Amino acid sequence: MEISYNDFNKIEIRVGKILEARVFKEAKKPAYQLLIDFGKFGLKHSSAQITKYSIGDLIGKEVVAVTNSPPKLIAAFKSEVLVLGVNNSEGDVILVEPDKVVPLGNRIY
Repeated sequence: MEISYNDFNKIEIRVGKILEARVFKEAKKPAYQLLIDFGKFGLKHSSAQITKYSIGDLIGKEVVAVTNSPPKLIAAFKSEVLVLGVNNSEGDVILVEPDKVVPLGNRIY
């Protein structure tokens, strides 16, 4: 399905930095609960199936996330943003991340 450029502009994809990560024990599939700093757009929570990474590897990592989708309730946890990733050949989720440091909250376009 094609979307228009105006449709794409409705999606806010921004850069954030993971401040906290913990195992999401109540999730049906292995996942982490994340606290992400989006600069002037504030701190947001997310549930992400990115268990290819250790918690130690995630803290301080810059990520890219959709920030204007409605929150999703996952096992009583409110996931406010959708962290973006892509599957590798083994099916693990690999994070989409900037290759240079950019200001937190900057929009992807």
